[in-house]
Amino acid sequence: MKLEGSEKSLTVTIVDDDDIFRKRIGKVLAPVVDQIHFCRSGKELLNSTAEKTADLILLDLQLQDMDGLTILDHVKKNDPNKEVVIITGNSSVDSAVTAIKKGAGNYLCKPINRHDLLLVVDSSREKILLRRENRWLRKELDSKEQQFGIIGQSPKMLEMLSTIRKIAPLVCNVLIQGNTGTGKQMVAKALHLKSNRSDKPLITFNCGGFSEELIANELFGHEKGAFTGAASRKIGLLEAGHSGTVFLDEIGEMSLTMQAKLLHVIEEKRIMRLGSTEPVDLDIRIIAATNRDLRQMAQDGTFREDLYFRLNVVNIWLPPLNERQDDLPLLISHFIAKYNRLFNKDIRSLSKEALKILTEHDYKGNVRELENILQRSLALSETRELTAKQLPFELQQISPEDKEDPIPPSLDEIEKNHISRVMAFTGGDRKKAAAILGLPRTTLWRRMKKHHLE
Repeated sequence: MKLEGSEKSLTVTIVDDDDIFRKRIGKVLAPVVDQIHFCRSGKELLNSTAEKTADLILLDLQLQDMDGLTILDHVKKNDPNKEVVIITGNSSVDSAVTAIKKGAGNYLCKPINRHDLLLVVDSSREKILLRRENRWLRKELDSKEQQFGIIGQSPKMLEMLSTIRKIAPLVCNVLIQGNTGTGKQMVAKALHLKSNRSDKPLITFNCGGFSEELIANELFGHEKGAFTGAASRKIGLLEAGHSGTVFLDEIGEMSLTMQAKLLHVIEEKRIMRLGSTEPVDLDIRIIAATNRDLRQMAQDGTFREDLYFRLNVVNIWLPPLNERQDDLPLLISHFIAKYNRLFNKDIRSLSKEALKILTEHDYKGNVRELENILQRSLALSETRELTAKQLPFELQQISPEDKEDPIPPSLDEIEKNHISRVMAFTGGDRKKAAAILGLPRTTLWRRMKKHHLE
């Protein structure tokens, strides 16, 4: 996102009791800022609109009527994001350091040369514009989050959102296709919540990684005594979704035998529990999702063509993140806000290097990978600005901050260093470390053993 026009304007207030000094500083800044206010005392600043309207305040610490640190406290209390640069004499550098700790953005020592003044003002301008951009993103994010919780304003995402609005109220099956991590489950949830079945259950089942027997039992249920260990009747997920929506994720992993059973359910609108002789009428809407090419699978004979056409009444394609670069600022802002709340953090901005890395990274894991990166980074961050050094170690290799190292580390070194960093952050708590790393504890233990980190 780029700020334009008045959004890039900069108003400066100069607070100093030396008339000649104020005029000299104002003359230097006049060509590079949009508006300048002058205050000759602390009281004049606090009793005028110059404090509120200023984007940047140049504040002398040694005013005759008030202590500069007291004024700084007042300004920061009214607006913690107000940018303040302290002006001090060489003899009071310690006070300037104290002011920095109290929230001042920078300081200048008298006598001030033109180059240093313009450099500090330019640095302050960048911070101010970044805050404006973040506020704009949060505002945009609030409006975009009303669109079913799906973050996106790129043309492809807006087209997809339009499709969701059109088909959500219709009683038809939907096939969602997209790469892993693009948000297929979120789209299924949006379709359900915007449908006439929103007050009924949304049942989710992942078809991958389970045996055929387990899938049959989970979807269709069984009667008491249907097999050894069946001590009571079990209602299957399809029956539990009666009058609602059933979301079948990774439908491309389902066996041909189970595909035939699912096709029968769709055509007959009834199911038969295992061990039962009485069919159960069923009213469900099926939403299926896959990261595979079902059309090609149907041609290859690994997916039933008749089931494919039954599921693919309406097709929704989720674009990968590298095809919707315009959405990255919104997504980054969204995940930072999310994990600020969850981790009780106060990340307010990103450094230029961090933003460059995040916007230029090739997200093979799509939105899920971006979220995981920011979750790990915020968990480890202890500052208000997210820097490149706080991003996962493997991303830092492309950071301009690390150009002095011409030999990139091996994958093993990257993994070892990152695990060590996370373990240090959690104080050796493997459970917390595993959660941050997104690994099962047993996998973390094996990798720690491999790297001799036990």
